Amino acid sequence: MSSSTHSIAYDPAVDAPKPHHPVYDYDSGPPVDRGKFAIWLFLATEVMFFTGLIGSYVVIRTGAPTWPDPSSRLAVDLTAFNTFVLIVSSYFVVRSLQAIQKGNRGALLKWLGLAILFGSFFVGVQVYEYIHLVHEGSTPNVDLFWSTFYAMTGFHGMHVIVGVIWLICVWIAAARGKYSAENHVRVELAGLYWHFVDLVWVLLFTIVYLF
Repeated sequence: MSSSTHSIAYDPAVDAPKPHHPVYDYDSGPPVDRGKFAIWLFLATEVMFFTGLIGSYVVIRTGAPTWPDPSSRLAVDLTAFNTFVLIVSSYFVVRSLQAIQKGNRGALLKWLGLAILFGSFFVGVQVYEYIHLVHEGSTPNVDLFWSTFYAMTGFHGMHVIVGVIWLICVWIAAARGKYSAENHVRVELAGLYWHFVDLVWVLLFTIVYLF
């Protein structure tokens, strides 16, 4: 019998160390960033929620014998200006993302700060509108118009408040140097939520205040 040593073929599927083993060397998560996947999944549920809310409003309104003219009950001009403020805040969020993608933390803080300011202004105007309406006796129990109005704008208002708080948290993290040109996905996630909230408001303003 030959005493020569027989070479044994190296099989990476069997012999590789476990951390580099082909069987374990894969990502079982979605083919996108987990944060983006989560926010898109969350926004999908929000789309269903607001679709149901708006759909219910349309059914109630079309089924009602009469429906008051919104311009005779609501401050359309003030809310139109407030809508413009919210749209501009979305532009500021876009600029903030562009800034951090270029590694400009100072510009990120500036644009995020403006977005927070404009978003807070929007909430303040809506609170002012509610106080004024309640003072006049226009409460949700008066008729279907007011009950649907408060339900739709109230739920949206809560989403805007959440968005403002989220942007504030992002601003604080940015001030602490948490984001860079290579690490800014959380800024993008907050921006996606904020743009969704803005889009929903444009739809609500058109449906509730203009028609």
